Amino acid sequence: MSRPPYLNQGGSDFGGTTVGQRVSQGNRTYNRDNTNHVTYNYYGSNSTRFEDREFSHEFPYRDQEPRGQKRKPNDDQEQVDQNRFHVLLESLRFKQIDARYENIKRAHRKTCKWLLNRPEYLDWLNPHNIQAHHGFLWVKGKPGAGKSTLMKFVLNTARTKMKNKVIISFFFNARGETLEKSTVGLYRSLLLQLLERLPRLENVFNSVLISGMNENHDWSVESLKEIFELAVQSLADSPLVIFIDALDECDEADIRDMVSFFEDLGNLAVSAGTIFQVCLASRHYPHITVSRKIELVLEGQEGHEQDIISYLDSELKIGNTKTANDIRADLKEKASGVFMWVVLVVGILQREHDHGRNHTLKQKLQEIHRDLHELFRDILTRDDENKDGLLLCIQWLLFAKEPLRPEQLYFAIRSVEDGGICRWNREEIPESVISMFILSSSKGLAEITKSKKSSTVQFIHESVRDFLFKENGLKDVWPNFSGDLQAESHQRLKQCCFDYTTAYTLFQEASAKEARTATDTIDEGFPFLRYAVNNVLHHANTAEELRISQMRFIESFPLADWIHLDNLFEEKQVRRHTPDASLLYILAERDLAHLIKCCSRGQSCFRIENERYGVPLLAAVATGSHAAVLELLKAEAKDEPSTSQLHAFCDHYSQYKHHRGSITRGFNFLKKRTLLSYLVQNGDEALVSFALASGKLNNDLEERTRDGRTALSLAASYKSPAIVQILLDSGAVLETTDNHGLTPLFHAAKTGDEATVQLLIANGANVEQTDQLGRTPLSHARSSAAVSQLLLHHAIIDKPDSSSKTPLMHAAQSASKDVVKLLIDRGADIKKLDNTGRTALFHATTKTGESNAKILLDGGVDINLVDDNGITALLYASGNGVRSDIVGLLIARGAPIDKACAMGRTPLSYAAEKIWTVDTVEVLLSRGAAVNAPDVNGRTPLSYGVCARSYLPPIPATDRHRQAIVRSLLNNGAATNLPDSNGRAPLSYAVAVPRNDDIVRLLLDHGAAVDLPDSTGRTALSYAATDSIRQLLHS
Repeated sequence: MSRPPYLNQGGSDFGGTTVGQRVSQGNRTYNRDNTNHVTYNYYGSNSTRFEDREFSHEFPYRDQEPRGQKRKPNDDQEQVDQNRFHVLLESLRFKQIDARYENIKRAHRKTCKWLLNRPEYLDWLNPHNIQAHHGFLWVKGKPGAGKSTLMKFVLNTARTKMKNKVIISFFFNARGETLEKSTVGLYRSLLLQLLERLPRLENVFNSVLISGMNENHDWSVESLKEIFELAVQSLADSPLVIFIDALDECDEADIRDMVSFFEDLGNLAVSAGTIFQVCLASRHYPHITVSRKIELVLEGQEGHEQDIISYLDSELKIGNTKTANDIRADLKEKASGVFMWVVLVVGILQREHDHGRNHTLKQKLQEIHRDLHELFRDILTRDDENKDGLLLCIQWLLFAKEPLRPEQLYFAIRSVEDGGICRWNREEIPESVISMFILSSSKGLAEITKSKKSSTVQFIHESVRDFLFKENGLKDVWPNFSGDLQAESHQRLKQCCFDYTTAYTLFQEASAKEARTATDTIDEGFPFLRYAVNNVLHHANTAEELRISQMRFIESFPLADWIHLDNLFEEKQVRRHTPDASLLYILAERDLAHLIKCCSRGQSCFRIENERYGVPLLAAVATGSHAAVLELLKAEAKDEPSTSQLHAFCDHYSQYKHHRGSITRGFNFLKKRTLLSYLVQNGDEALVSFALASGKLNNDLEERTRDGRTALSLAASYKSPAIVQILLDSGAVLETTDNHGLTPLFHAAKTGDEATVQLLIANGANVEQTDQLGRTPLSHARSSAAVSQLLLHHAIIDKPDSSSKTPLMHAAQSASKDVVKLLIDRGADIKKLDNTGRTALFHATTKTGESNAKILLDGGVDINLVDDNGITALLYASGNGVRSDIVGLLIARGAPIDKACAMGRTPLSYAAEKIWTVDTVEVLLSRGAAVNAPDVNGRTPLSYGVCARSYLPPIPATDRHRQAIVRSLLNNGAATNLPDSNGRAPLSYAVAVPRNDDIVRLLLDHGAAVDLPDSTGRTALSYAATDSIRQLLHS
């Protein structure tokens, strides 16, 4: 790799500067310079070439950010962290995050206030009672009792009155999109609110950054729980109150897990003395046991009953006659505490009154069933007007993949009624008309949500869905349904989508102007088209799952037309398909497993296409479509005899607990690599076994990557001993070497994979094999003492490489102390020298902490040894500057603090010249280093410090580090006007460096003489690099 221009600024420093944003995971380095695909560095987590970056044979300095040592905070690092924080924060946000809360009508002004004075609520708020209930209040009530309205009221009240507490909330919404009714959405919302209110908790994201979360930020429940727990543990004196409504509108297993998790958090909070309170609301069923909580049941509560009375007095405007009051009393009695029933009945009775039929009100109330579901049945069957439109409307509300916007639902129903499509003319069809149409089509059981982003249509209450679907009310209302209601509905919705897309294709072909129309214009003119294109196959897949055959539909599906439309709506270029994409690939990518069963085109899931994920199998793997993967495997094995291993592998995959491998949505298939290498990389042994047993990837077994690596070599890097065994059983060559001379054993040793190392040795791997630099696997085994122990059974412990470095030297440089200690205990010679005359102690001063150096010193290594360049370990450590703790250790063990090299430079002189050595400079100064010690050229540490070099791009962070070094020297007595042998004082060196204004200003503030001439008569002004520096000298 060629060095960028800014890396060639003189000096004989390290060449190993990493370019671009890289996040290291083990020995895999993810390069974010190209976000279209992930490239891997298989040759060490910190190098861009195979060999570890060696020190130059002259004095080596590394001007890159120190590893293993925390840098002091600076503004630029904080800015980077802030940027990452905001990116992750935004990834928590999702569409309709507050939709349910916003759509709940505010409580009537005379209702809900009773709760604030209930003993249960007051006990929950009382911090002295926290031990009894651990912060849990659970409000329970019948469907439609008004729990959500009550929760919105209590939440708003808390926000007003609990100013000293952090208030966050989530309202589950079974009628909403996936995240609105899942615990993933809950945790994302709660975490987002918490971090927005307490930005100081941003460090909880460190675990995400460390784990190398992919660029799509695919949040899992477990990662969100982990971060949320860290946030709660970090609350300190910030009380947290959480309101969660409608637990029954989420999957029961997920809710049970959530409640258990919050119980654990409550216990932790009590132990830590943190205020952590949770208010939950749900129906009575399902019952979930919580060991400590306060429970409040709405039914029978005097305040709740009074709320109903207050609502009737306010909203049922039928006068105050005796009859009217009797009607109100009867209505309250029949309500049985179900507020939704009251609201619906008030609407019915009010209409009767407004039509002048006061005399029928009592009779009407008697006819209305007191059961909420029976009331829904009455509403749906009171007349036969537009029953087909009503049915289609209900089917869309029940079975749409995602909630439809009002205009989408309008045109979906209209397209069936009209038998065609039309462009939306807003003058002819304003939003008010659409609202009236939906009200009429749903007979008042649907409503348009109020949302800040986009409104959708949903049932007025979840109990409507319960009645229609869970309790089979739809079949009672439409007894003509002969088959499965859900299956028939998906079949109808599929046909509706298909007819709409077909009609639009014909419309587009007939209009040259329409063919050139931009996507946003298409959305405006044909608002239902996007949904129809995106979900026609989804509804077909569900219908097939429910046993309505889609064979003929799939065989005649106009794939090319669909791809054209789908690409129109896909904003990201990388997610679009070529015109030649196969239907099997599309189905695999979208996890349409049931349609794969009836896709009888005879295509192999291993056939490579010109698509993003390469083959249908990887398309399913990358999108987490496990059901599709299984059906692809079954289709591949379909024509095999019953004795074939492939059937067993299919069974194995169906029972396999699938991990999330490295092949995710951000993956891109590169034809330079084999399909087998990608399957190995993903780490799914069932798929590797199936692929090899199929015989279709046998040629991939010994194919190499551009780095010369085979599938076995890759598997050895991924800590996948099971896959290594599968490959060996399939005939993989054990001792194949890559472009750098590394066998699979090297890669397994490097990653510290004890099981794989043991397996490879048992199969005959050569432990004494050397790579291109003469290193054995033992020299690479730096991360695991157990692996080193295995290798030592067969390896020569002090076998040197081509630089005469022994395994101990490599371990001292970058291994754990356990490896170093093991090697010494097993007889490694700590006094051996490499070809530059350095012992392991020199190498221990570069990356690892002081523990390795301490082990070597305790073992008797010579602390004052001078290498071939006249450098001691202390000079070496000070010049690297990355480990100030090691510098302190060496001084404490007797290393002379001012011992100079052949050029007369002391440890302080070398440390002052670098960028990331502030801590080292301060350690040396605090231990008494001579601040004005000159080298053979008369230059002092300050002379070097004012023009310290960095081989990183110019950034404010490096400037501030240099200033800190110079300031430390000046504060400890560095002479500003002491000339070197050429008569040049530190100021003349400082002014010659561009963008060095702050350093120049520091020197001037400490008495540097502007007019001091050097031996040639030149003053600082003549060396000035920029106009701004010249102005400083003149001022």
